[in-house]
Amino acid sequence: MVWKIIGIGYLIVINLVGFFSMGLDKRKARRGKWRIPEARLFVQAAVGGSIGSLAGMYVFRHKTRHAKFVVGMPAILAAQVFLVVLIVKYVMTGVFWF
Repeated sequence: MVWKIIGIGYLIVINLVGFFSMGLDKRKARRGKWRIPEARLFVQAAVGGSIGSLAGMYVFRHKTRHAKFVVGMPAILAAQVFLVVLIVKYVMTGVFWF
């Protein structure tokens, strides 16, 4: 039970980080200041913050014209969903289907 709470808490925090990183980077871009590296934005998405990063992209209208973000962020989310389905399937049945 504790692991579920920790996992959910982690996902909430990393998605908030992804969301607000998009907003912060957009703000810095408008002001011509130092920016958050694109690699860092992708890493935040890859470690569990893909929903927050995607939401931040569209809420702040940031990186929505860059193909690697428009394709990459949903691809990361799709891979994460696939992995969750695999894990849940394994836990429920005890056997992978491949």
